Amino acid sequence: MVEAELSFTESLQDIMQVMEHLFKTATSTVFSKCPRDVELFHKYVAPAQKGRLEQMLKNKFVTISYNEAVEILKQASQTFTFKPEWGCDLQTEHEKYLVKHCGEVPVFVINYPYDLKPFYMRDNEDGPQRTVAAVDLLVPEIGELCGGSLREERLPFLESRLQRLGLTDSYQWYLDLRKFGSVPHGGFGMGFERYLQYILGVDNIKDVIPFPRFPHSCLL
Repeated sequence: MVEAELSFTESLQDIMQVMEHLFKTATSTVFSKCPRDVELFHKYVAPAQKGRLEQMLKNKFVTISYNEAVEILKQASQTFTFKPEWGCDLQTEHEKYLVKHCGEVPVFVINYPYDLKPFYMRDNEDGPQRTVAAVDLLVPEIGELCGGSLREERLPFLESRLQRLGLTDSYQWYLDLRKFGSVPHGGFGMGFERYLQYILGVDNIKDVIPFPRFPHSCLL
């Protein structure tokens, strides 16, 4: 997992911009620094992947809200194993459909339901359908690649939510971080194996794990 934290940011757009920049810069660097390795995969494993990636690098990523995502899924002609409903997490089959629906380009899904995400994500204070300032980046054939959010820096909001969850005692140390000083901030993580899987066109994530696991390989 590759992780990043952004201090002094109050905008989900800032996090999304860094996500997109990281993805495009990393991919361009891999192409320029490791051309023979990439060409090997694009020749024998995924012949069409190079063209798709080059096109993706030229275009802006698409952004939709969680509400819009659920409506798109409900109107889909495809039958899903997991029925899409507001308040439920998006499954991999949903994520892949959303990417396909948006033109096979990376898609940001923003503003997830309040009760669906961890306590530290910032409350949007947006009425009956309460949401948090969270974002997932979905990519073709993989689904979720990155996940992040603005962090809740307001102490009363954190105290209220932890009390409701019965976690105040366990997370008193976390409350102290806010009580004795904090700034608006956010962060995200990117799945490294999923990233390699996508840019190389590998079907099985187990084939891109840097430290392969197989029987008798982890002796204690």
